Amino acid sequence: MADIFDVVADSTRRDILRILLDRHNQGGEARGELSVSDIVGNLGLSQPTVSKHLKVLRESGLVSVREEGQHRYYHLDYAPLEAIEDWLIPFLSVDFDAAEEAEAAEEAGLKEEQRAFASAIGKAFADTSYQMTHVVKDATAKKWRKNA
Repeated sequence: MADIFDVVADSTRRDILRILLDRHNQGGEARGELSVSDIVGNLGLSQPTVSKHLKVLRESGLVSVREEGQHRYYHLDYAPLEAIEDWLIPFLSVDFDAAEEAEAAEEAGLKEEQRAFASAIGKAFADTSYQMTHVVKDATAKKWRKNA
């Protein structure tokens, strides 16, 4: 039996599963069944192609078949999909938005830290510049007075 992930990796088989799911959800129809010719009509593919994919789906347990004379009616079986669900749940429970927000907050924190550092340097430079200006003015004034 093929791995369930290999089975659903094929887009045509996923389309067949979707058609069978839609039929099941419509209700009123016997067990959500569709004949091979109905599936062929929905997909617009050849009957041999659809039959080949239905065989793979049947062997994997994703669909069951009911024979009535020469007609075969397929319906969806959910049990094998639980393996996919079990595999997906850990990924679906991860809060990727929270992880992205934490990363953005970390970047913002770094930017805030950088701004604070730049501000401190700017203030130190301004204070030093102010002090140097007054020292130079005082020294110039004293020198001018001595020369006068």
